[in-house]
Amino acid sequence: MTTDREATTSAQEWNSSRYDKNARFVSDLGSPVFDLLNPQPGERILDLGCGDGALTEKIAGTGASVIGVDSSADMVAAARRRGLDAREVDAFHLDFNGEFDAVFSNAALHWMKRDPDAVTAGVRRALKPGGRFVAEMGGFGNVAAIMVALCATAEKYGVANAEDFIPYFPAPDEYRECLERAGFQVECMALIPRPTPLPTGMQGWLETFAVSFIKSVALEQRSSFLNEVTERLRPVLCDSMDRWTADYVRLRFLARLA
Repeated sequence: MTTDREATTSAQEWNSSRYDKNARFVSDLGSPVFDLLNPQPGERILDLGCGDGALTEKIAGTGASVIGVDSSADMVAAARRRGLDAREVDAFHLDFNGEFDAVFSNAALHWMKRDPDAVTAGVRRALKPGGRFVAEMGGFGNVAAIMVALCATAEKYGVANAEDFIPYFPAPDEYRECLERAGFQVECMALIPRPTPLPTGMQGWLETFAVSFIKSVALEQRSSFLNEVTERLRPVLCDSMDRWTADYVRLRFLARLA
């Protein structure tokens, strides 16, 4: 559910069918941030990085008026199939002005690596006075073992600067400062370790979330690259019954305009 469309052939890409198969846990585990949003009937809410609209639909079910935005045309199409108002929008250039009571985002802000300040500035513009920004994203240490394995294996396969493909996983103080620069007051923020079972294993996760790394490797080497990354991770993330668990760490917050 990306909103960061980099002008490079190695950018992360999204496929709604693959996402539904391998990553449904992302929206299924979104209840805590949804509860923090606490949407009310009649509120107008923007879902930033809405993906295929699973949580957007849940927000709409409360009686709120919700618009979902995402930069992936395929994800937007999937959200529209749910009957939602979903739009293909670049998060670095949000063009809403004082329209929303709240902006919500789940598992998307870490993909907006290029310019987080532009994103928070756009969120500020989109909100009414006193509006709130409620989100959960990858925080410092998120999928650290997976990122180390990806970078080490990519380097072995001749990829330079593979660390550039790591998403934006800020520490709480770092993102608090980003929010404050945009004019927000942070009401609550927490860094939350959340080991997450992977229903389709590590390769399903990699094929969904590590596309930028995979595309950096020569086409004929991609299968062996995926196998090698998986085997590097097996001792630390796979149990004796072949059940995989990713080392997720989430950053969850509620911030409000003064």
